[in-house]
Amino acid sequence: MVTDTEVPQAEHPQPKLVLRVIAVVGIALSLFQLWAAGVQPLGLFYQRPIHLGFILVLCFLIYPAFGRHRPRGALGWAIDGPLIAASIVVGAWLPVNIDTIANQIFPRDIDVWIGILTMIVVLEGARRAVGLGMTIIGAVFIAYAFAGARGELPFLADWMPGILNHRGYSLDRLASQMTLGAEGIFGIPLGVAATFVFIFVLFGAFLEVTGAGKFFIDLAYAATGRQRGGPAKAAVIASAGMGSISGSAIANVVTTGAFTIPLMKRLGYRPAQAGGIEAAASTGGQIMPPLMGAGAFLMSEFTRVPYVDIVLVSIFPAVLYFGAVYLLVHIAAVKQGMTGMTSDELPSVRSVLAEGWHFLLPLLALIALLVAGYSPMRVGFYAIVSIIAAASARALWHFVEDGPTAEKFAALCRRGIELTLQALELGARNAVAVSMACAVAGIIVGVVGLTGLGLKFSAMMIAFSGGNLILAILLVAIASLILGMGLPVTAAYIVLIILVGPALTQEFGIPILIAHLLVFWYSQDSNVTPPVALAGFAGAAIAGSKPMETSVQAWKYAKGLYLIPLFMIFNEEIILGGPLPMVLWSGFIAIVAIAAFAAALEGFLFRPMALWQRALIVPGVIACFWPDLMVEVAGVALILAILALNWWGARSTAHT
Repeated sequence: MVTDTEVPQAEHPQPKLVLRVIAVVGIALSLFQLWAAGVQPLGLFYQRPIHLGFILVLCFLIYPAFGRHRPRGALGWAIDGPLIAASIVVGAWLPVNIDTIANQIFPRDIDVWIGILTMIVVLEGARRAVGLGMTIIGAVFIAYAFAGARGELPFLADWMPGILNHRGYSLDRLASQMTLGAEGIFGIPLGVAATFVFIFVLFGAFLEVTGAGKFFIDLAYAATGRQRGGPAKAAVIASAGMGSISGSAIANVVTTGAFTIPLMKRLGYRPAQAGGIEAAASTGGQIMPPLMGAGAFLMSEFTRVPYVDIVLVSIFPAVLYFGAVYLLVHIAAVKQGMTGMTSDELPSVRSVLAEGWHFLLPLLALIALLVAGYSPMRVGFYAIVSIIAAASARALWHFVEDGPTAEKFAALCRRGIELTLQALELGARNAVAVSMACAVAGIIVGVVGLTGLGLKFSAMMIAFSGGNLILAILLVAIASLILGMGLPVTAAYIVLIILVGPALTQEFGIPILIAHLLVFWYSQDSNVTPPVALAGFAGAAIAGSKPMETSVQAWKYAKGLYLIPLFMIFNEEIILGGPLPMVLWSGFIAIVAIAAFAAALEGFLFRPMALWQRALIVPGVIACFWPDLMVEVAGVALILAILALNWWGARSTAHT
């Protein structure tokens, strides 16, 4: 899996023995998670440490000390060997000693030393799997806990503004906070990663190895390929389906972009444009229900809102986002006079569905079980069982059709076992980066709880914004962009919501679910916003274009990422519900505003738009966000008048 902090590079092949050990550990982890999800649920002080131990061992095996592009060598093993051994100790210590630890008043020295060891291996594991930025942020928070009169590093207090000062904490106190309770490394972020997130990452791995990814891409092409800019529209639809499953915008770019970007270039899109469209669409996959990467599970735990409710309220905003990207793609295709692909170049929808309709069954089962009220972890377990059953039934059908023989049946069984083991290993590999990010996020959560930093940060936010909500949201956007340069989306969301969440909800009165959605959406922006647009860089690598030019294109096509959360803030009913006429009105003006914004951005809808028309649309769009009904009505009327004028002009030109 490509993490959210790296673009694929050539890797030095690992020895076969190491690859086999990775496979064994990965398969063992996946089987452990399946057992805990569907057979015998475990307590948090068993589930989370064992999960972390497995993940750390995998991390140090997959990511050598000096990087994946160099051989590990004797020195590398001298470093990684003790770290792997330490990882096993970290994973086993709490479950083995849980009774002793639970019944003591003060932690034993050995417990403190294991806590210190846990923090060290977690920070080093995060450096390898997630990136140096995550480790630095974790280390800064640890240093902050020590910065005070009673802390290990009292001199650091002199460097901090008065509002950030606190008493300071000892190494013993911090190590206990981090590893002997549920408020540190083994807190909510790792708990979500060790349960819901892992099981759905594993579900995505089973979909991938059974060919579901190709099915969704082929279906998107069959549905849109004949339209103007067909491959670009297919990229939007395929990325909507694949992005939620993959859990990574970059992984989505690499997966779907390998098919869509070359076809977009062949059709007439500039290389940077093709890479930017794919990056924008792939980023949207992270906000697309039902999975939404890891975000929906974390949001559910933080807000105590049922997971299925978060999925349901996220459907309309996600459709708005992809609608905006789709419209921008269509406008670009019309402006450049593009045509669609021919029927000979495309599969038919009927043939694609005939070959892969069974891939829809697990997704339907997943949605049905969520709506029925099953826990997300149990739903993930049954979804995996259903994809195995569907793929097996399909294989047996082909086996019977082709004329069954003993040799063919043996080959079929071998293939089934190979794919199952491959999926179990792939799921474990794909979970490493997310789990490591969540483990370091636990350090941050622990320090914030210990020092009261969250309330202090909220006070600073109020001071900087002067109590102005727009300025506060702008500060959140800037902070998310800066954090996103060094952190994956999930980690950026956790860090940011811990720091700014209290201010948004308590001081500015934003409902807690909308505050979380705002931060979660803005946490995606580092994928498409220069100067460090990670998904844009991945798209540039495939398109053969300049990374910065591609990032600017991605930024343009992903504008809905910034506007739609604002609409949630000022039109709460589209998330929280309300009187039906008000909900319908809010949905209508959201569609009008996004369409108008796309037209103004491109200077084209039915025909080229005059500069004065584009200038007038902007206040109309702003009026749609204004929390006053009459202002909204005036804004919609202005927009519709300008768009109608544009349509009439195009019609008149066509008739002359």
